[in-house]
Amino acid sequence: MARRAKELGALQVKRITTAGMHAVGGVDGLYLNVTPSGTKSWILRLTVAGKRHELGLGPYPEVSLADARDEGVRLRQQVRAGENPVNDRAAARAAARIAVPAVMTFSDAFARYMSSMRDKEFNNAKHAAQWRSTLETYAFPIIGSMPVGQVDRTHVLQILEPIWSTKTVTAKRLRGRIENVLAWATVAGHREGDNPAAWKGNLQQLLPAPSKIAKTTHHGALALDDAPKWYSSLLKRGGVAPLALQFLALTAARSGEIRGALWREIDLAAGVWTIPADRMKMDREHRVALSPAALALLVELPRQLGTDLVFPGKSGKQMSDMTLSAVMKRMQKTEEEAGRRGWLDPKSERPAVPHGLRSTFRDWVAERTGYPADMAEIALAHRVGSSVEQAYRRGDMLEKRREMMQAWGDFLLKDVRR
Repeated sequence: MARRAKELGALQVKRITTAGMHAVGGVDGLYLNVTPSGTKSWILRLTVAGKRHELGLGPYPEVSLADARDEGVRLRQQVRAGENPVNDRAAARAAARIAVPAVMTFSDAFARYMSSMRDKEFNNAKHAAQWRSTLETYAFPIIGSMPVGQVDRTHVLQILEPIWSTKTVTAKRLRGRIENVLAWATVAGHREGDNPAAWKGNLQQLLPAPSKIAKTTHHGALALDDAPKWYSSLLKRGGVAPLALQFLALTAARSGEIRGALWREIDLAAGVWTIPADRMKMDREHRVALSPAALALLVELPRQLGTDLVFPGKSGKQMSDMTLSAVMKRMQKTEEEAGRRGWLDPKSERPAVPHGLRSTFRDWVAERTGYPADMAEIALAHRVGSSVEQAYRRGDMLEKRREMMQAWGDFLLKDVRR
C-alpha cells in the first residue's frame, strides 16, 4: 500500500518556502508547488483512463488549503463516478474563449499605443516614463481596468476635475494623453463614437480654459548686481553640492543636466560638454561651451571611484534636486542670520533658487552685453525660431558661445578677482 502523506495544517503550509512539489495530505495527490521565484500554487495529481495528469487548482494563498482540499475531493469523486474532469476542463476553457471575446481595457490600449508609437513619440525614455506616470497615477485607478469602449465623458471628468484647478499643467497634459490613447483605440477598432477626452466642442464647455486658471510662477532669480557677491559667497562653501552649483552657474545648465553629468560626456581638451538627447528637455543633443572657469573647476575636481558621475551624491548615485536647492537655502539663511536681505529675486522678493540662475544669465546677456539673443537661447538649450528656421540652421554657434560663456564667468568672478 502506498504511504499516505502527512496531513499538514494551514500554518505549516504557510511556512513552506523551499522550491518544489510538497505533499500536504488530506487528499491523495494534493501538492503545493513552490517555484524558484517563490510563487505558490496548488496541483492535484490524478490518474484518469490510465493516464497520469496534473491539474492546477489555483494560486496560494488566494485559494486556501481548505478550498484546495475540497476541490481535490470533488475532482476525485468525479473520477470514481467514471467522469473525466481533465476533458471537461479543456472543453470549458475552449467554450469560454469562444463565448467571451477578448476585451481591451484602457490600460491594455495604453500599452498597445505606447508600443505602436515607440519610434515616433516614445523614443525618449524620460518622456515615456512621464506618460506612464501620469496615467498610472490619475487615470488607471478609475478607468485602467475598464473596457476601453465604455470610457465616456463622465469618467474623464472624474479623472480631471480633482486636479484641474490645483495641478493645471499636469491635468492639461493628462487630458491630451487620455485623448491620444482613446483615439488610437477608436482607429484600431476597439471603440466607437466621439472621443470623450477631446477638448474642442467637448470638455471646453465643462472645464475652465487652462490659461484662465494656470498661474505662471517664475523661479526666484538673483539680481544682476548680486550675482558676483553670491558667487563669491558660494566659493567659500565646501562639498560636492556647492561645486555642482558653481558648475550650474557657470554653464547656465539645468539642475538635472548637472546632476546627471558624466565624465565621458566631457572633452576637457576641446572644452566641450556634450549632453545626449535623452537627458535634454528638448530631446536633442546639446553642446555646452566650457569657459576657463568651468574647465578649471573640472580639472581640480577629484573623480570618485565606482561612478562616472561628475558630481555624485553621498552614496555614489545621482544627487537629488533638493541637494542643490538646499545649498542656496543655507546661503540665504546665513545672510538673514547676519541681518542682511540675502539673495532675493528683485521682482518677486522670493529667495533665488538654482533654476533661477538661468534667468539671471539671460538678463545679463540682454542688459549688460551685446551678444545676440539667439546665442543666449542656444546656450540655454531653448528652441530658437520657427521650424523652418531650425531646419536651415546648420551650426550651434559653439565658438561664439564660448566667448560669451567666458565673459559670463568673468562677471560671476568679478568680486573674487578684485
